[in-house]
Amino acid sequence: MNLLYQNDARGTYPASYYAATATSLEPFAPLTGEVRADVCVIGAGFTGLSAALHLAEAGRKVVLLEAQRIGFGASGRNGGQLGSGQRRDQLELEKMVGHDHARRLWELGEDAKARVRALTQKHDIDCDLRDGIAWAGSTDSEVQHLHAYAGHMKTRYGYEITSLDQESFVQICPSYAYRGGILDMGAAHLHPLKLTFGLARACVAAGVQIFEGSEVTALEQGAKALVTTHQGRVRADHVILATNGYSQNLSGRIARHVMPINNFIVATEPLGPRTAQVLARDIAVADDRFVINYFRLSADGRLLFGGGESYGTKFPRDVQAKAHKPMLEIFPHLKDVAIDYAWGGTLAITMKRMPYLAQLAPNVLSASGYSGHGVGNAIQAGAFMAEAVQGQSSGFETFAALPHMPFPGGASARAPLLALAMTWYSLRDRLGF
Repeated sequence: MNLLYQNDARGTYPASYYAATATSLEPFAPLTGEVRADVCVIGAGFTGLSAALHLAEAGRKVVLLEAQRIGFGASGRNGGQLGSGQRRDQLELEKMVGHDHARRLWELGEDAKARVRALTQKHDIDCDLRDGIAWAGSTDSEVQHLHAYAGHMKTRYGYEITSLDQESFVQICPSYAYRGGILDMGAAHLHPLKLTFGLARACVAAGVQIFEGSEVTALEQGAKALVTTHQGRVRADHVILATNGYSQNLSGRIARHVMPINNFIVATEPLGPRTAQVLARDIAVADDRFVINYFRLSADGRLLFGGGESYGTKFPRDVQAKAHKPMLEIFPHLKDVAIDYAWGGTLAITMKRMPYLAQLAPNVLSASGYSGHGVGNAIQAGAFMAEAVQGQSSGFETFAALPHMPFPGGASARAPLLALAMTWYSLRDRLGF
């Protein structure tokens, strides 16, 4: 089954709040005939746009191929949270890779945030960027863990995170579903599709050739790679795969290590003065549950709430209900509020919940599997692959050296096994374990 078309029509964006509020780009024509490039980038989300932009600014001739539309995938649909560090916290990373490597990954996480901010400033991208993400704990033990983490980050890394007891947390986020948490004002949130479109405009200005509606059907590796689409082909010295959750048909190696999953978001009607019933400050929130809830206010005062996951390939029949149910668990006082938008998206996870960067051939690089931490990681990974093409690969190699495990089971068994595991963890969330 081709995930590119299973849940979405060809050449159209989902009916999301993001698509309704971002100034759209004129469509780019499909690739026809044969073109030559120094680098062919496959996939026009955060990763591919970043790689193409950095390469073009370095003087390389770049062709960027997108099967659907610019920002069609997770880059244009996600929760818009620009988090600190990595998807795994520093305590977990220190156990996984040792303190020195974990510190390097923390520094790279700070670099990822800085890169996003720098790109928005350099290219004058207005994407509603605002500071602040709170992490919410549903149990006393989780709050204690979050507070210990904040202390660890201050002591070992010199990074300030504010600890919040339940009373302090409720003053910011009036929901008694949470027992407390932490507030990281060095993190941020933004409108992801506006950022994606801004990066695309910067690519065009830098000379990148962009082709939409150009699904890659074959990739022949060699000293000169040949990338084939339905109507054309690209001969290139280097290829960058930036297809994240849509990589399954392009690389068996990626498919073994990176699993696509679906997530869902609803946007309420504008809340007006009732925004104070959701957030008293313009920050984003994510919680500690295995099936994570995340939310924030839009620039026009809507609650954007993400929650619920599915592990088959197809979206549920009622996407709105998938995210609306957990929204009402957190904010039952919003049961009378109308939902104006509901959409789903396909992201990609790894077993270790860390990005999977790999050199698939001497001149073929890939980055994917951002596991819900992709706003910063993906843009940074694109830049790292651009640097690696030019012979500067330290950032790429740091992530490529991370230990990764393939998902168990063959191609037909991975999704059912993952669904079984996720169902168990979801049950644990509901029972309060």
